[in-house]
Amino acid sequence: MTRARAATIEDVAREAGVSRAAVSKVIRNAYGVSPSMRDRVNAAIEALDYRPRIAARAMRGATFTLGIELPHIGNPFFTKIVAGATATLQGTEYQLIIAPADFDGEEGVRALGALADRQVDGIVAISPLVSPEWLERLAGRVPVVMIGRHDRSAAYDTVTGDDAEGTRLAMEHLFQLGHRRIVHLTRSEEVTQPGSGTPHAMRLEQYLASMRGAGFGDDIRVVRTGMTEESARLDTLALLDEEVPSAIFVGNDELALGTLRAIGEHGLSPADVSIVGYDDVDIASHPAISLTSVDQSGVAMGEQAIRLLLERIAGRTEPVHFSVAPILRARGSTRPAPAHPID
Repeated sequence: MTRARAATIEDVAREAGVSRAAVSKVIRNAYGVSPSMRDRVNAAIEALDYRPRIAARAMRGATFTLGIELPHIGNPFFTKIVAGATATLQGTEYQLIIAPADFDGEEGVRALGALADRQVDGIVAISPLVSPEWLERLAGRVPVVMIGRHDRSAAYDTVTGDDAEGTRLAMEHLFQLGHRRIVHLTRSEEVTQPGSGTPHAMRLEQYLASMRGAGFGDDIRVVRTGMTEESARLDTLALLDEEVPSAIFVGNDELALGTLRAIGEHGLSPADVSIVGYDDVDIASHPAISLTSVDQSGVAMGEQAIRLLLERIAGRTEPVHFSVAPILRARGSTRPAPAHPID
């Protein structure tokens, strides 16, 4: 009895009426594939019982490159993650390829798709705004580790900070200093969508819970801003034109630096408005900055992400969800609440 020949990628292309390259893009879940083409190719794969995962890996082989997607290349916290990742790869055959995505939404998809198109052996993604289902499809073809987002998928690993605990520490610090008129400066509604598991969503949820738990629900105020220091500076200035809170809890240190600049430009100091950031980037401890911040060890995150990725490449299939314990670093940007609030 003659054994039936296994279907090839050329067979799938012929059955679907598309090119071999188009089939390859669908298999890799690459960016730019139309829904109709995806449906035709997937139907052909099912009809021919084609095994894309095995075939794609055999066709690709090892490239000894790993990709890392950065949502904003200017954020100094991501530099710490890359430093940890790079240090962990020393002494191995792997090299790191960086794919920046300096905008929200589809840019994350585009950057991850570009890395998959480069046929990297594994990908580290930093909180891209893509669905868990999309990431699971990607992880079916290349090992993936997600940094930042609190997903619980079995298809890929995650490395996160305990954003709820870190925010609780920041808010408790401000409460102990006598603050109650505390504003939270955070990112857009898209980035902080409830239940999304993004770091900024988790921090917003805990800010709200902390304020309500302390009996300060009437003092809750959330101000939205962009992803850059300059956007935070401008939105803080607009806030200060309306009211001067006693403290501002800022979603990350890059934004907090813009808030500090706006406080100074408005003729105020930390004695008037306390500032707490998040990430504890290197410049936060500079005496001229002295920013109180939540340290979630970006270097350790990068190191752990690479370790998990190499384990996945070596064959581990059980998911690992690793969390870094946060530490509050209290510095000069937080002071006792002023006895006479500024109107």
